[in-house]
Amino acid sequence: MKKIAVVGCGAAGMMAAIAAAESGGSVTVFEKNEKPGKKIYITGKGRCNVTNACDTEDFFDNVRRNPRFLYSAVYSFDSDMVRDFFEKNGCRLKVERGNRVFPVSDHSSDIIRTIFAAVKKAGVKVLFNVKVHSIEARNGRVSEITYSGENDPITREAFDSVIVCTGGMSYPSTGSTGDGYAFARNLGHSIVPPLPSLVPFEIGEGWCKTLQGLSLKNVGLKMFFEESGKKKKKPVYDGFGEMLFTHFGISGPLVLTASSYYERGMGAHLFLDLKPALSEEQLDKRILRDFDDAPNRQFKNSLGGLFPSKLVPVMVSLSGIDPERAVNSITRDERRSFAGLVKSVPMTITGTRDFNEAIITRGGVNVREVDPSTMESKIISGLYFAGEVLDVDTQTGGFNLQVAWSTGHLSGMSAGAGE
Repeated sequence: MKKIAVVGCGAAGMMAAIAAAESGGSVTVFEKNEKPGKKIYITGKGRCNVTNACDTEDFFDNVRRNPRFLYSAVYSFDSDMVRDFFEKNGCRLKVERGNRVFPVSDHSSDIIRTIFAAVKKAGVKVLFNVKVHSIEARNGRVSEITYSGENDPITREAFDSVIVCTGGMSYPSTGSTGDGYAFARNLGHSIVPPLPSLVPFEIGEGWCKTLQGLSLKNVGLKMFFEESGKKKKKPVYDGFGEMLFTHFGISGPLVLTASSYYERGMGAHLFLDLKPALSEEQLDKRILRDFDDAPNRQFKNSLGGLFPSKLVPVMVSLSGIDPERAVNSITRDERRSFAGLVKSVPMTITGTRDFNEAIITRGGVNVREVDPSTMESKIISGLYFAGEVLDVDTQTGGFNLQVAWSTGHLSGMSAGAGE
């Protein structure tokens, strides 16, 4: 019987352990936290967006980096199979807007409880509060790991295979502190520099901070990169949804998705469309109607029907129009210019928040050095990788957890079945 170590008891680690045990392996999971699935617990705002119920072909459209690498993993354990796994193990699921899948209970703890029960049922040994210090190899093959408990001496133990499921660096309070990158690097792997992703933007314009706490629904957002100081004509991101102003800039689902397209070092600009349902011409007619209804009203008091009250003074200021002017004195060109502003409010990205606020990590173990059909290292036999430790990331909506389930399942099967 093959002796298999799984490092990490998160989504990928637990699924890998189950698959490895069901493939005939004797499996031990090493987890430095005191309990399983700490990051699962906080996903989906504590509800756990388990997966996405879209067609498998559509899944890959939501993978931002290295989608082809995931073909074997996802097709061998897709969203339907994930849902079937949880339902058969007693956790009922539901599908919400955007094909997002959640437990019926709306409690992420039920997802953790269900999969960890399956881990124990498979006969897997789980060690908590245990830190893995190194993974050793001899003659190009995994040989042993070194580990220790909190107050215990370092132990060396031989294993036939090791599956690294340590996560990335996002939400380090959950234990994701980049351990897997060190293991991989020490065994000859290259690491694509890890960066925060699905993360809020920091914005240069001061007016953003004055809107702290304001949430906007059904707005559009475009992002452009500069090339030689000039804005590119085609947006790198064009989305629609909900966003939130903060003390540092902007956040919310729309912004988090946009952040996966952001390239550090590029001059990046955002343009916010406050009225995406209207064309600029339709908006101009709407503004003109409002002006005609009260022609002597001051400009600053004429916009209550267009924007939340907190946003009005900001839009007045950005327009350059004297707030005290009566609307009947505003020229056609000024009005049209204002309509253009409403459709394209400019913001300058100065950076992103750090890993403490990032949902996922972009970067990780270079997938060119990993066999996509097995998740086994091309450098060290018996070494496998799964989940966020790999250089694969997706948009929001349950796709990242699906990557964890799929790559975990494939790595476990491969490790258990391998020679």
